[in-house]
Amino acid sequence: MHKISILTTILITIASFAQNIPEKINESDFSIGKTVQIKSAILKEDRTLNIYFPASYNTYNSKKYPIIYLLDGSKNEDFIHIAGIVQFGSFPWINMLPEAIVVGIGNVDRKRDFTYPSTLEIDQKEFPSSGKSKQFIQFLQKELLPFINANYRVTNNKTLIGQSLGGLLATEVLFKTPNLFNNYIIVSPSLWWDAEKLLTFTPVKYTTKKNIYIAVGKEGPIMERTAKELYNKLLDKATENSKLHFDFLEDKTHGDALHEAVYNAFEKIFKSDI
Repeated sequence: MHKISILTTILITIASFAQNIPEKINESDFSIGKTVQIKSAILKEDRTLNIYFPASYNTYNSKKYPIIYLLDGSKNEDFIHIAGIVQFGSFPWINMLPEAIVVGIGNVDRKRDFTYPSTLEIDQKEFPSSGKSKQFIQFLQKELLPFINANYRVTNNKTLIGQSLGGLLATEVLFKTPNLFNNYIIVSPSLWWDAEKLLTFTPVKYTTKKNIYIAVGKEGPIMERTAKELYNKLLDKATENSKLHFDFLEDKTHGDALHEAVYNAFEKIFKSDI
């Protein structure tokens, strides 16, 4: 009888708990933007863009927004958490940066797209598809930016974010076609590529105002040294049109430096202008 009593109590408790569960009356998808596919004639493939829009985008039909381009911008990479920083930072009570559109550029082959041809056999062996950054930069310049400008309400204020090999690509863009973007956020750049030859390149002079933020975590002597060398190289070439920022994130590694670095970069690049 004792066992039956215990079992009865348990069943009554379960039934009582079940009765307290609310009935679901509706369910819908939650979206922070759009996923768009475009056909690239330069890259000879379709490319996926993940686009975050601020809450006011569909409310104020004449308002234009600065735009942030994110390398490694696939949904399962950095798009969601970077869009989250943008949303948080643009809250009126935070006021760290203006409301902005984020374009995450989904990857197909980042080793191919983010590297220029290396002269080193070991690079060629370990990255057999590498060396096509010239085509990817042309894609940015001649296809992606014109597509965004033609289809969305954007200002001329453009930011590029790149980390690791994306940081290498962002550095190459800054050195060779600097006027593509106003702001560069370069995190943990893989400047070791091709025996660090990009650091020997003489950057093209830029004619528009630049904000350049460079960060590296506790990532080993080569990564830390080359990031600081990049900063010093740009500092030597600095003009009245440029502001440079450097962060050493000693409590971060290559895997987790990006989030804090981007937050810091937004504070330093945008907050003083709001």
